[in-house]
Amino acid sequence: MSAGRILAFFALIAGISSTQTSDCSYSGLVNYLNLTNGLLTMIRPVRNWTDPTSVQLDVVIYGILDLDEKAQSLTTHIWTQMYWQSEFLTWNSSDFCGINMLVIPRSILWTPDLTIQEDTSDTGTVQDSPLITLFPEGLVSANRHQRLTSTCQLNLYLFPFDTQHCNITFLSFNYFADGVKLGCNQSGTSLTSLSEQLMATQGEWQLVNISIFSYSFTKQGVSRSRLTYMVSIRRRPLLYVAIFVVPLFYLLILDLATFFISEACGEKLGFKVTILLSISVLLLILKDMLPSTEDTLPVIETVANEEQGRVNLESHFSLDLPCDLSVLRQILEEVKAARQEAEGQGKARRNHVCYRRLARIIDNVFFTFYFLGVVTFLLCMYIIWIQCSMHSMH
Repeated sequence: MSAGRILAFFALIAGISSTQTSDCSYSGLVNYLNLTNGLLTMIRPVRNWTDPTSVQLDVVIYGILDLDEKAQSLTTHIWTQMYWQSEFLTWNSSDFCGINMLVIPRSILWTPDLTIQEDTSDTGTVQDSPLITLFPEGLVSANRHQRLTSTCQLNLYLFPFDTQHCNITFLSFNYFADGVKLGCNQSGTSLTSLSEQLMATQGEWQLVNISIFSYSFTKQGVSRSRLTYMVSIRRRPLLYVAIFVVPLFYLLILDLATFFISEACGEKLGFKVTILLSISVLLLILKDMLPSTEDTLPVIETVANEEQGRVNLESHFSLDLPCDLSVLRQILEEVKAARQEAEGQGKARRNHVCYRRLARIIDNVFFTFYFLGVVTFLLCMYIIWIQCSMHSMH
């Protein structure tokens, strides 16, 4: 009987001590971590100042909103998740009834002062989450999302079948590479797949790939850690094919067809002028869309300019060529008047036939060179296009 009382007494003492050492409230964990200490907001969370703080960044693209060719800028909607280690904020979850996550205000902890190098948007587009998450091993997680407008150097040579590569570079304002070291938590392939699944907009541009580069940049003896996300996007060209490429090739075919129009009807020159005006309208539309800072003209604009030059040259040639029926009649009358006494009526008629035959021969020769020039030019443009496409893919 006394032995049973002794066992019950020890069991009661063990229960009391376990309730005293185990706290199931968040306030107990907050007090244990000393989160009310103001020093946690001022200094990097390391015990040895020579140890760098590793900050892991994951960027998910929720939408490609716009790409301004004139301003050379890309507007996207991105979600950024940051992870870093705090050596002061660790606990054993079993001591706190299995608490394995603690959500606290962002303002009471140190956070990395990261910025985007290419950012040109105003501060109102950035929304930091007011809360951050702590994990027992000292891992800290913070989120932000923003409507990012960033600079992007565009290459429009293959417009409208172009693929653009725009960088989003993260770096610290005040910390060098030995203080804050940037890296990524997930691979570019997984972030690309996640972005495609969560993409909220299906506009003109399609996400192709996200590549990640982590490196240190040294300037004036100071090294800073940088993390670059290279976003590759491809233009959906169907609309531009319908309003630019197809009409341009139609005009090219019509231009070749003008060689089969008889000079006697007097409509050849007018038809050429109509084609010339149509190509000029296409060039004006392209001029309003594409920037004037390009070092090289896009292929489609080169083709349009070349076609305009050919039509202009042929129009002048057709104007100077003595193939009009009224010109031939005037030549015939002059030949008749000059040669009537010496050679007679028969020879004048033969001269008239010779002039017409000469005009037809010149027209056929010009058509042959014109057709060969068109085929050669288009073949060269195709080869250049393929080479540039393969280069952009690599």
